[in-house]
Amino acid sequence: MFTGIVTDVGEVLAVTPHADNLKRIKIACGYPRPSLIDGASIACSGICLTVVGAGEDNERSWFAADTAAETLRLTTAGAWRHGTRINLERPLKVGDELGGHIVSGHVDGLARLEAREDLTDMARMTFRAPRDLARFIAAKGSVALDGVSLTVNTVDDDRFSVLIIPHTLTVTTLGAWRPGTDVNLEVDTLARYAARLAEMR
Repeated sequence: MFTGIVTDVGEVLAVTPHADNLKRIKIACGYPRPSLIDGASIACSGICLTVVGAGEDNERSWFAADTAAETLRLTTAGAWRHGTRINLERPLKVGDELGGHIVSGHVDGLARLEAREDLTDMARMTFRAPRDLARFIAAKGSVALDGVSLTVNTVDDDRFSVLIIPHTLTVTTLGAWRPGTDVNLEVDTLARYAARLAEMR
């Protein structure tokens, strides 16, 4: 489990075919090399991936992770190339501060940025969500976009907006987002269960 609080921004070094319908992605990061253990989980722009190798190049750590065809098709991972910057987060440990919200790292779909308004002290971004996921998004609720925990500001049918503070724009990839950008969307797990309970009634 994760919290949606990004702890590093990594850079894709290579994407290579590996085994049946898999691609192996090599990602540079700022995490200490000894902490990158095979089998460990790292959220990569909201996608929970498993470390299958690690090392150091030019005094910078890197790790490798395999992505299956389904992940490549349903998330932004299919478009990752050399130089792509991605938000990284290590798993939540028992006793850690829960600064964002509970994030599983299982992407539900893609949201598209439709409008960006840069304000004096923040940015307002408006997204369109897939219609089957829009019902799980509510004003004042939580979403994870490319692995970043955000509070929903407004909702209008399948569109929703978020307000992003300068710190988040600086320490994540969000500052580079422009209209037309597709991002990984994970809806709030609590919203999903609430909707299911309502359906059962």
